[in-house]
Amino acid sequence: MIFNISKNLTWLKNNPKVINGICRGIEREALRIDIHGNIANTNHHYKFGSALTHKWITTDFSESQLEFITPAHSNINYIFMILYDLHKYVVNNLESELLWPMSMPCYINNSKFIRIAKYGNSNIGLMKTLYRKGLMYRYGSLMQIITGVHYNFSLPLTFWQSYSNIIDVDNKQTTASIGYLKIIRNYYRFGWVIPYLFGASPAICSSFLRNKNTNLPLRSVNSTLQYLPYATSLRLSTLGYINHNNINDFTINFNSLKDYTNTLKKIINTPCLDYQKIGMFNNNHYLQLNTNILQTENELYLQIRPKCILSNNELLLDALNKRGIEYIEIRSLDINPFSPVGISKEQILFLDVFLIWCILLESPEISKNELFYINRNWNKIILEGRKPELSINIFLKKNIIKLSIADFGKLLLNNLLLIAKILDSNYDGFSYQYMCNKIINSFINPNLTISSYLLDKLIIFNMNKLGLMLANSYAYYLNQQPLTILKKANFQYENKLSWRRQYYLENNNNISFSNYLIQLNKKYNL
Repeated sequence: MIFNISKNLTWLKNNPKVINGICRGIEREALRIDIHGNIANTNHHYKFGSALTHKWITTDFSESQLEFITPAHSNINYIFMILYDLHKYVVNNLESELLWPMSMPCYINNSKFIRIAKYGNSNIGLMKTLYRKGLMYRYGSLMQIITGVHYNFSLPLTFWQSYSNIIDVDNKQTTASIGYLKIIRNYYRFGWVIPYLFGASPAICSSFLRNKNTNLPLRSVNSTLQYLPYATSLRLSTLGYINHNNINDFTINFNSLKDYTNTLKKIINTPCLDYQKIGMFNNNHYLQLNTNILQTENELYLQIRPKCILSNNELLLDALNKRGIEYIEIRSLDINPFSPVGISKEQILFLDVFLIWCILLESPEISKNELFYINRNWNKIILEGRKPELSINIFLKKNIIKLSIADFGKLLLNNLLLIAKILDSNYDGFSYQYMCNKIINSFINPNLTISSYLLDKLIIFNMNKLGLMLANSYAYYLNQQPLTILKKANFQYENKLSWRRQYYLENNNNISFSNYLIQLNKKYNL
C-alpha cells in the first residue's frame, strides 16, 4: 500500500497530546519600494532599530530588503498577531514607501541601484556585509533580492520522549535528530506539493532577464512580463534562488546528520575556479569571505534545512554536531501575494499536518537513483505543475510508481485528514480538517492554486501594476489596524536596545577584521 502510516498513526491516536506544543516561527522577506514601484534607494530606517541586532526586524541581502522575524511560539494565532504587528509598525513608519507583495522582484532599471545591506563596523557586522558582497559577485544582485517565507517548525519534548520508544533510542537528542532527518528526507520526496499548492511566482518582470540567458520556453506579455503557462514557482527554478558552480559534484543527503555536516564542510573547504577568478581583494578591499564553493553554510540554498539555536559566534555545523537538530526550516514558500503578511493561516495548518505526516511515514535512506527522481519531480512541478495530465514518479522500494497529481493528492489528503482529526481533537476545533477538505480541490483542479490565480491577474495587469495595487491596498489596511501584542512602547524599547547591542559590539572588537576572517575560515576546516 502506498503511503501506509497505519502503525504510527495508531500510536499517535493513542497518544494525541504528544503533539501539543508544536513550536513555529515565521521569517518573511519583503522589498521596500517607492510609490512608483521601483526598489527603494534609502537606508534601512533608523526607526526600525539596528539591522544587525534587532530581534524582529532586520535586512537580508539588500539595504532595502526587510526581514520580519517572529519569536517561536506554539499558538498559531499568537504568531500571526505578532507578524501583523511587525508589518503594521513598519508600514506605518515607511514614509512614502511600500512593501513589494511578491517573491520575484519589481522592475529594476539597473542592478547597480541594489544596495548591499550594511551592519556597522563591528567584526561580525563587517563580515555580514562582506558575505553579501561575495554573493553579489557570485550570483548577481538581482538573484539575491528574490524574497520568500521561511517556516521554522519543531515538535515538543513530549513528542520525542514518546517517539523514542517507537524507534528504540534512549537519548532524546539523538531521537530528535533521527526524527527530523526522517521528516527532511520525506520532505525531499514529497515537499514539491508546497510549490504546487502555494507557489506564487509563475512569471517574472522582463527586467529580471536583462543580460541573462535561459533555455526555458518563456512567453511574453507586452515585453514587460515573462511567464510559463503551467509554472508554479520560478523562484525555485534555474532562474531563481539556487546555487551555482560545482555544487552538484557533491551528493547532499540527509541519511545521517554526520554525513550532512561532513559533506557541507567539504563543500565549504573546496576551492572554486570561478570564485578564485573573482579574487579576495581589489585595491585592498575584500570582495568575499573566501574563494570556495560556499562562503558559509548559509549559502547552501535548499528547500529545507536542519537548524539549531546558536550561542555567540557558534557555527551551525558545530552546533548540530554537539546538540543535534532542534528544529527544521522550510524554505520553499513563495511570498503569498494575496496576504498582507505574505503567508496565510491555511498554509501553516497544511504545513503542520504535512510535516507530521512526514515523520509518521516510512522514510528509508535516499539513494542516488531515488535522488534523481526526486529532483525531476521538483523540477516538473516548479516549471509545469499545473499542466493537464501531468504525472510524477514515486520511488517506492526500488520500484517506480507513476501517479497523476490528482491521484497523488487524493492519497495524500486521505492520510492528512486522519492526522488533522487528531490535531483538531486536541484543540476542540475543525480548522485542520476544514483546511484538508478545501485543499483537496486544488489537486483535482489546478486552476484553484495560487500560481494559477496569480498568473491570470498578472497577464491582465502586468507585474508592476498588480504589485502596486496590492501594496497600496495592504498599506491602507495595515495602517487602519491597531497593534495587538507588540505595542509602540515595545518597538521603541527594542529599537533602542538593538542600537546599544550594536554599539557594544563595535566597541569590543578585540582583533582586527583581517584576523577575524582568518579565525572564521579556520573554524570551517575539517
